[in-house]
Amino acid sequence: MTRRRVSIVVPVYYNELNLPDTIPHLQSLADSLPGYELELVCVDDGSKDDSLALLRKFQEEAAGRMIVVKLTRNFGTMAALQAGLMEATGDCVGMISADLQDPPELFLDMVRHWEKGSKVILAVRADRDEPFSQRMFAHAYYAMVRRFALSGYPEGGFDFFLIDRQVVSDLNRINEKNTNLMSLIFWLGFEPIMLPYVRRRRTKGKSRWTLAKKVKLVVDSFIGFSYAPVRLMSVIGFVTAASAFAYAAYVFILWSARGVPVRGYAPIVMLIALTSGIQMLMLGVVGEYLWRMLDEVRRRPPYVVDWVRGPDGTALAPPSRIDDPATKSRS
Repeated sequence: MTRRRVSIVVPVYYNELNLPDTIPHLQSLADSLPGYELELVCVDDGSKDDSLALLRKFQEEAAGRMIVVKLTRNFGTMAALQAGLMEATGDCVGMISADLQDPPELFLDMVRHWEKGSKVILAVRADRDEPFSQRMFAHAYYAMVRRFALSGYPEGGFDFFLIDRQVVSDLNRINEKNTNLMSLIFWLGFEPIMLPYVRRRRTKGKSRWTLAKKVKLVVDSFIGFSYAPVRLMSVIGFVTAASAFAYAAYVFILWSARGVPVRGYAPIVMLIALTSGIQMLMLGVVGEYLWRMLDEVRRRPPYVVDWVRGPDGTALAPPSRIDDPATKSRS
């Protein structure tokens, strides 16, 4: 009887200090999953430290399945996840960060829920052992996502999950660029199981989750999953035009009915500056939409694979962006 397979995708970017703890910890899950074959899919997202060398070392020593994917450069976490999903061959596929801030043992509960028929199991952050500024940013971001983009989205957010092969196939077919993969999973509409946990503080290495990447995530989330930016522009334009019309009518009435002279350039300068600033803001929002449309029309891939090493260390062909990896015959 063929054993079912659980794949775990691990995006890796400057994690040389974390991997000696993370990889053995994940590999040890195989002992708690009798009847399953555990597959690790580690995607090096252009690391310039010793992360890739460590992955190759663990792969050579691994008793079970371990696939290493090397991207040509840093394409970002979402692209690395997409590359991992294309390579994963499991009946269900999980994702976890390489820094061990999320408890790998929770995969055991996720698999049990998957066995009962759930296709999307999310580990939702009930709290974070992180600095106050990071917690406030996260709370504000997820509150905005719930209000303006995806109603019912987990309040604490998630990037630690297990999904069924059907969901993986749907994500691979969608193949969006500049997207938020977690929001896309929720958007698919499968009824999720949510498992709360407390995200631990990072103990080793430096986080590469910079402010610029956080801003891009916010923009990608709202451009990709909400009409709110465009509708907000319409509201601002209407309010500005109505206010200008009302002010012009007020000045005209004062001049025609009461003979109040119209003097001074300060109000004119203020109105011009206000309307010009609003127009530039609107052009910026429209530009974000147009740039993403251009990026999709050009059909450049969201990432480029340098090479893939299979469980036995042999080179595998980079995955097709069309074929589902479930159809591949890989040992």
